[in-house]
Amino acid sequence: MKKLLWLVVVLACSPVMAKGWKAGVARVVITPDGPIWQAGYASRTHASEGKLHDLWAKALALEDENGRRVVLVTTDMLGFPKAMSDRIREQLKKQTGLDKSQIILNSSHTHSGPVLYDALQDIYPLSEAGQKTIDAYSRKLETTIVGLVTNAIADLEPADLFAQNGVTRFQVNRRNNKEGALREQTELKGPNDYAVPVIKVVTATGKLKAITFGYACHPTVLDLYQLSGDYPGFAQLELEKTFPGTTALFFQGGAGDQNPLPRRTVPLARQYGRELAVAVERVLEEPMRPLAAQARTAYVEIDLPLSAPPTEADLKKTQQDEAPYMRRWATRLLSEKQQGKPFRSSYPYPMQLWKLGDQPIFSFGGELVIEYTLTCKQRFGQDVFVMGYCNDVMGYIPSATILKEGGYEGASSQMVYGLPSIWDARVPDLIQQEITRLAAQVGLEGK
Repeated sequence: MKKLLWLVVVLACSPVMAKGWKAGVARVVITPDGPIWQAGYASRTHASEGKLHDLWAKALALEDENGRRVVLVTTDMLGFPKAMSDRIREQLKKQTGLDKSQIILNSSHTHSGPVLYDALQDIYPLSEAGQKTIDAYSRKLETTIVGLVTNAIADLEPADLFAQNGVTRFQVNRRNNKEGALREQTELKGPNDYAVPVIKVVTATGKLKAITFGYACHPTVLDLYQLSGDYPGFAQLELEKTFPGTTALFFQGGAGDQNPLPRRTVPLARQYGRELAVAVERVLEEPMRPLAAQARTAYVEIDLPLSAPPTEADLKKTQQDEAPYMRRWATRLLSEKQQGKPFRSSYPYPMQLWKLGDQPIFSFGGELVIEYTLTCKQRFGQDVFVMGYCNDVMGYIPSATILKEGGYEGASSQMVYGLPSIWDARVPDLIQQEITRLAAQVGLEGK
């Protein structure tokens, strides 16, 4: 009897690993205090004038039954530049112990958010005062994101996770459909992916704690001088109005060649936001797939080669281009060339894969085009989630098809991002090879 009592006491006092997920959320307004240059359109000529609604950064922290944590950060921004992203993740490593594989920094890619430092500097004719405003805002944002993540971790509580894909159809492949002729077209050409990936987080008491959802479409409905999250901002506001007390987090997908069409009015931005919110709401009301409380993660940065840099003659010719940002790009590179500075020949490209229960989530840096999403689904199943614009937005990531065809996504956009040349033809294959290796690391089987 004494031995039995002793065994009961030992078992009662022994640490038992908690079963099930824990989830925490946090949110913070990141709207600039005053006028600031907006990112995304080279045609803008001055700083912002007020806002349509606030910009937000939000975080969802998850802990599995083994104590492993992951954190997704979503933001109403064009994209995290590498230097900022690296500093944020370095600080989080020190403060929380999370490594790069456990953190995703996603941006909605709204073209109505603020310019950040170390990003797209050739586009904007910035004054010294304008640059100081951008630098001060960017420094504050870094600190804010670190605090946001620590707050989400502090909010961890028992929860259940569910996943499912919905659908909505306002994205249009902008390479294969002319915006000006859209009204006359009776059919749209692809490729496209209309999926609306959704993760539902429900507390132990049955409260809807968080809705994480995505879509693959440029937030370029608006080109005004008012700050906003564009259609993703309106979608999040709509969901949080429908489900009071719930945090709605939007992540951007492989939107590199996908536009919302028609566009250019606030009512259209609201319409698309409502369409997306209703698509999410429908998924929430139908049976969703429960996710086992197991998180596996993998992360890598691979060197993607760039093609041969422009010659001095090429740069002098581009200095005569009609577009001011092209002239600034050529002048900067010509100056660097004359100073003997070597041009970048490759770029460290971030790729990441989470497996939450049986739900794979691929995340890629840069402006990923939709063909990569379709390839992931062909290889690993239609239920996979794919994010673009994660951890670093350094340029467009074209498919082999788009690299051959050229155009904005395949060629000239590299200049927008300040890179000296286009991607090498080997880049799509290198990315596919790395997808295979990441999948093997998390135990994901594909075709």
